Amino acid sequence: MIKNYDQIVSQLTSLGLKGMTKRLNEALNEAEASKESYISFMQRLIGEELNYRVERRYQRNMVGAHFPVHKDVLTFKFANVKGISEQDVSGLLDFRWVDNHHNVLIFGPPGLGKTHLAIGLGIKAVEKGYVVCFERMTTLIKLLKSVDIQRSSTFRLNRIMKSDLVIIDEIGYTPIEKKEANLFFNLVSEMYEKTSVLITSNKGFQDWAEMMGDPIMTTALLDRLLHHSSIYNLGGDSYRIQNLQEEVK
Repeated sequence: MIKNYDQIVSQLTSLGLKGMTKRLNEALNEAEASKESYISFMQRLIGEELNYRVERRYQRNMVGAHFPVHKDVLTFKFANVKGISEQDVSGLLDFRWVDNHHNVLIFGPPGLGKTHLAIGLGIKAVEKGYVVCFERMTTLIKLLKSVDIQRSSTFRLNRIMKSDLVIIDEIGYTPIEKKEANLFFNLVSEMYEKTSVLITSNKGFQDWAEMMGDPIMTTALLDRLLHHSSIYNLGGDSYRIQNLQEEVK
């Protein structure tokens, strides 16, 4: 009996069925105790394997997404912010916009929770099975500049290009050189109508030409980002300043 069990474990391992292997002994004991049918036993064991693979994929995608912190859209304080509602976010959570390769652009001054929303939506997308990459603009520019000399940058860029959703956070917080803007434009052009992009920025469209240093290229860039997109212009008081005022009181 033990020999047969060890042989089955070895065979499952060879086939890469790690979920079945982990649950085999417990499943056998449960099946014997309840006199479970062979079909029911196999269905349950196969179900364990499928659950294991879904969890493993989720964990890999969460690591690969590079979220800086964990945020939940359900904890976002909609009452303190104008320009986006719970109903808006609820609509985004069906992720049809990702299926259709549409974009989401979130604008507004610092402290309103743009990054919170972006990360929260990204995490929900991973939970739904989408491949997501999160990059701050400064990190993305460094990545694009080093892709020809660093293997890790090439690997990361390949993942970005294969993602269902790419989140680019904090565009406009630091100056961008013309060469860097061209690299960014080329990336957006490559992703156009293939990958959904979610962008957060503290600069309005009218400021992008100055930020990028090339009005013609900026027009072409915005044309790609705005085509098939949902735009949210946030307004309100910075929650960080509000929290500080509360602490002072």
